[in-house]
Amino acid sequence: MQPTDQMSDDPAWIDYADFGERFVTHAVTADRIVAAVSGMAGRGMTIGPFSLGPAGLAGFVAEGKVGQPVVLRSGPQVTFEVTVPMSLSVQVLLGGRKLRLEAVVEIDLTLHARTADPVLIVIEIPPITARDVSFVLRARAIESAWEWLLDPIAGVVQREVANRVNAMLADPQARRARVFDIEALIDGVRSEHATQAEFDWIGYDEFGHQFFSRIVTKDRVFDVVERLAGRPIEIGPLRTGPRNSATVTVRGSVRLPQLADRSDDEVSFDLTVPVSLDITVDVLKANHYRADVEVPLVLTARAADPLLVVIDVPPPDSADIRLEFKARGMRAATLGALAGIKKQVVAQVAGVVRKELADSSGRTIDVAARIDGVA
Repeated sequence: MQPTDQMSDDPAWIDYADFGERFVTHAVTADRIVAAVSGMAGRGMTIGPFSLGPAGLAGFVAEGKVGQPVVLRSGPQVTFEVTVPMSLSVQVLLGGRKLRLEAVVEIDLTLHARTADPVLIVIEIPPITARDVSFVLRARAIESAWEWLLDPIAGVVQREVANRVNAMLADPQARRARVFDIEALIDGVRSEHATQAEFDWIGYDEFGHQFFSRIVTKDRVFDVVERLAGRPIEIGPLRTGPRNSATVTVRGSVRLPQLADRSDDEVSFDLTVPVSLDITVDVLKANHYRADVEVPLVLTARAADPLLVVIDVPPPDSADIRLEFKARGMRAATLGALAGIKKQVVAQVAGVVRKELADSSGRTIDVAARIDGVA
């Protein structure tokens, strides 16, 4: 996940639990719900032949295809009501006579997006029953001799369609289409949970915590902060010393930062930004110094409105910045203005770092945009 180009200077913080619910609500759209069950569309179905009545007096066979699922409505807790249409041609045989009928079948499904360990979104579909299958015959007029067959035919069709659809939904390939492994999707790898049949369900709040602990990893954060390496730092010329008799010029760059995990409950890291500086102090003649600076920072992955991950970094305090001078030459080593110069350099470095941190766009990930970009 890469930072966004969008500015996010004053983010409105939300907690991990709120983030988890927003993530699922945003990710599980009507189109994705349809895609999760669209594998049934176009599949043929043959029901029968079945015998009806005493001694198999009558019989029927039905053939048809499953249509494209349609989302009727969505409810709370990321629940969707979906109907799957089906057209059937029914051929009935009674006493050597044949009757052809057309039937419209609708299968009602309830799909619920649930979250599971570690960072999974699973589209759960409860098994359907005959009551979830509607059966309507298209016939202008039917002789009374045939009418007694209609209810038994409808009952058999409803039961058989329910059984066949349940089998389709239980197919391993169909189940894989309903399991979204967020960690695997972000890593671009095959999910080890794709064929899983049983899940350890977790709430949206726990899903939010798991997202941050497993997705906002040390390696991913380092990918962001290592871009600081090579950034130039230029300070001055500054006037300092008695009667401002010394002119200080500082030139340097940021070296490769060092990142370490913290033991806090939050997803946070200790970042050390090393800076190498060449300092020139001009008092009658140029005096040269080499300075190694370490800027300690604490990075915390936080959730922000509407659906952002922000690496929050409080600005450094000058008192926490470590600086070591190495003089080049005896005169530079004994220069009386050195103590004041150190304080000024530290203060200036702190200012440069604060200015760099003022723009949070490089540390902000628009998760909603990333979700929308996933096919």
